Amino acid sequence: MIDKSKFMQAGPHEETSEGLEISMDRCGVKPALRPAILRLSEFHTYPAPGVLIGAFMVDYALELLGVTPDKKLYGVCETPKCLPDALQVLAHCTTGNNRLNVVPIGKFAITLNASSEEETTQAVRVYVNLEKLKQYPVIDTWYANSPAYDKHTMKGILQDEIFRAGRTILSFEQVRVTVKRKKKWASVTCPCCGETVPDYLIEGDHCGACGSMKYYEKI
Repeated sequence: MIDKSKFMQAGPHEETSEGLEISMDRCGVKPALRPAILRLSEFHTYPAPGVLIGAFMVDYALELLGVTPDKKLYGVCETPKCLPDALQVLAHCTTGNNRLNVVPIGKFAITLNASSEEETTQAVRVYVNLEKLKQYPVIDTWYANSPAYDKHTMKGILQDEIFRAGRTILSFEQVRVTVKRKKKWASVTCPCCGETVPDYLIEGDHCGACGSMKYYEKI
């Protein structure tokens, strides 16, 4: 049982760069990671708990691979919530450069690998370890989406707990992944809408927008 009364006495944790820096300093976040956390929070538009944990996850994965963010890296994210932004900002794996794949499994985990000429390559998968979370009751309560978590009174303490926990709530495993290759394609005109799409995205005789991926009605 979490005693919520102690969270009411916590100091202000404004969602500003100054507030983040104060929290990181208080909780001993290593100086080299702090600028990345600030950039990530700005990119995400606020320091969501998921992106803060994600910063530690990507930083850990980079170290385990023995690479730096200037290398050509490929990432897989197992949730569309928060975590993809950490891969985009810290590892430069983006949907636009075709080096980020979001697989909506629902797990808070990432896989990172370097570029390779082989068909498959070694990668590292970093994930939140549920057993290790038990050392941090507020993170554990938030992560479980428990009604015991009250963002109005516990948000600041959660942020501090994430910064104090750092990598200690994470585990990793060495994995092997298929190397992503660019596909050769030709432009095809959809007979339904008259717009062009890559041939490998045609569904039968029409494009996805006229089929399974239709998401709008014309006004």
